[in-house]
Amino acid sequence: MKRRVKAIKNVVLKGFIVLVFGLLVAGCQASDSSQENMKVNANETNTSSENSSNEEEESAENNTVEEEHEHEEEHDHDHAHDEDTEDIYAGYFEDSQIKDRELSDWKGDWQSVYPYLQDGTLDEVFEYKAENSEDMNAEEYKEYYQIGYQTDVERVVIEENTVSFFKDGEESTGEYSYDGYEILTYEAGNRGVRYIFKLADDVEELPQYIQFSDHSIYPTVADHYHLYWGGDDREALLEEVTNWPTYYPSEMDGHDIAHEMMAH
Repeated sequence: MKRRVKAIKNVVLKGFIVLVFGLLVAGCQASDSSQENMKVNANETNTSSENSSNEEEESAENNTVEEEHEHEEEHDHDHAHDEDTEDIYAGYFEDSQIKDRELSDWKGDWQSVYPYLQDGTLDEVFEYKAENSEDMNAEEYKEYYQIGYQTDVERVVIEENTVSFFKDGEESTGEYSYDGYEILTYEAGNRGVRYIFKLADDVEELPQYIQFSDHSIYPTVADHYHLYWGGDDREALLEEVTNWPTYYPSEMDGHDIAHEMMAH
């Protein structure tokens, strides 16, 4: 009887040991599987992170390339625009580029540069021109501009449709309306555009026609200009090409004007 009880105990003990061992093995397998899953998930996370990082780098590179391309296009456009402006200033342009303009393009308070030629302020301009030209020396340039700048109208004020001329301190004001433009071809082969305005009501001391030339051929705010004026003959005034009184903003002093001239 004792032997039978002992045998039963041995069987139960063996079964218990087998059960415990089985549980341990299953636990290890579950742990290994969990670790493998963690590794896989970690790898997937790393891969996803790397892909995201690569995508961000590619996006940044693409944005940089696009910005550089846009900058190059803007630079090319600005460069082309500058070249067109320089050509127009020099008198080389197509008729199709010419546009009508309003008197407001020349609005402001303007002073004649002739007094600065007389007092020697512009001498540095003529010296600069002579240094960069083989055609004339400084004295010859001064004589040329003496004829061009000469005028007794020391100041011009333009507001809306009115133009005021100041001569010996006396003011004469009249209203002017747009009368079209004319294209002139010069002996050198370049061209210019005169924008013409006609006096609305007859005023004895005022010119019937005034003509602006500022090296531009479409609407823009002028920084200086040449002004021609005369009586009843519109066409005859277009023939004047040797005397072109020139005006700069009244707030500029002579040295500022001289440096502005040399910049052109």
